[in-house]
Amino acid sequence: MRKELPDKALYQPLFSPWLGGGEFGSIISMVSPYSLVSPDRVWILYTLALQARHLAGDFWECGVYKGGTAMMLAKVMADTSGKRLCLFDTFEGMPETDPDRDYHRKGDFSDTSLNAVRARVGNAANIVYHSGFIPDTFQGLENEQIAIAHVDVDIYQSVLDCCNFIYPRLVGGGFFVFDDYGFPSCPGARLAVDSFFADKRECPLVLPTGQAVVVKI
Repeated sequence: MRKELPDKALYQPLFSPWLGGGEFGSIISMVSPYSLVSPDRVWILYTLALQARHLAGDFWECGVYKGGTAMMLAKVMADTSGKRLCLFDTFEGMPETDPDRDYHRKGDFSDTSLNAVRARVGNAANIVYHSGFIPDTFQGLENEQIAIAHVDVDIYQSVLDCCNFIYPRLVGGGFFVFDDYGFPSCPGARLAVDSFFADKRECPLVLPTGQAVVVKI
């Protein structure tokens, strides 16, 4: 007789652990009310963050919205020492966009605030909120090291600004996770990533989730 397949219910038709319970079940229940990032994408970010805990450098998230994935990142790094979670957003919605490259418009995603996000993610000393426009909010951070950067800013110029600043500071083996790369609503995001990495050693790994991941060589 064939042995019963472990976790049979999670094969849909392939093994899909983001559908299951356990620790991730509690995490996705926490994240989902405050995020537009689907469970499979949260799973990707979660597993890479678990690895990034063991690298030098901080956790960065550019594009925080209501704080759902930031809550997850804070939980993952809660037991680590010497790391910070740096959160970058206007906390007031989308900045000016490029009508030739972007579909989003100024003011999109404005149903959030710094106070609301802070109340969810927390006020721990190692959680730092950078409120304002990218790349202005990167000023003064030129000497930082970054273990993982979750870039979820949707539009061409902001994604490109993130690449330009973060890439030189991403540690070897560190991760770029571009949430918006493959979504038809965000053509500027893919254009920015592809343009930036065209002359780099790294090649973005495009995932069926819509994300792209880069591992720093």
